[in-house]
Amino acid sequence: MILINSLKNQKVKDLEKLKKTTARRKSGLILIDGKREIESALEAQVEVNELIYCSEIAGDNNYFLKNISEEKIINVSKPVFEKICYKEKPDGYLALAKTKDLKLSDIKAKNPLIIILEAVEKPGNLGAIIRTAYATGVDAIILNDSQTDIYNPNVIRASEGFVFKVKIVKANRLETVTWLKEQKINSYAAATGAKINYTKENLSKSIAIVLGTEADGLSKDWLKAADKIIKIPMKAGIDSLNVSVSAAIILYEALRQRQTD
Repeated sequence: MILINSLKNQKVKDLEKLKKTTARRKSGLILIDGKREIESALEAQVEVNELIYCSEIAGDNNYFLKNISEEKIINVSKPVFEKICYKEKPDGYLALAKTKDLKLSDIKAKNPLIIILEAVEKPGNLGAIIRTAYATGVDAIILNDSQTDIYNPNVIRASEGFVFKVKIVKANRLETVTWLKEQKINSYAAATGAKINYTKENLSKSIAIVLGTEADGLSKDWLKAADKIIKIPMKAGIDSLNVSVSAAIILYEALRQRQTD
């Protein structure tokens, strides 16, 4: 087991750089902060290169030390750990892991339920949608023109590690529309100006639910490309919901319709 106490250690500097999106994209590496999140990554067979462990914070809890080979474990001092971690109240575990880059062709499902997000901006919203997607049995999330790094630490935290268990693919709108047609998946775009209530549609078949941002909604191109446009009914005086709330409302209706018991 390697031991690092110095804040000036090059390894510490390299790990700290991964707090920035550019460094994560360039290296293909991410830091996973927290025992629960690391557990999710391991269960999803994410390749963990190293485990950064702080015994001063984690105490005698050595769960991962039994599941990761000793040469991959780095024990660091509390000041070092606090320098490289993301959480305000860390639990003493960080993992250095490789990112997964999936393609549309990696989405395989018999009766798919897909979420498509256009121009999602806030990591917290994306993380919340990922959690809901996992809970409702979504087969994949497709990001069009994404403004957020999938492995942003706030996405990982907000998703509680389920970002590693849900298939997430980045693709542009044209690629996505073409793929949906090839797979015979009907797209339902959510928009406040729609006439059809989401509960009136058959969401038990192969579908993709398309959502935009709270500020701008979906682009005109997506509204034109969608098979149907649906709405969540709202009282006068409000014209939008948080995108993660909208996703949850429609997904749970889809789950209700798909349940056989």
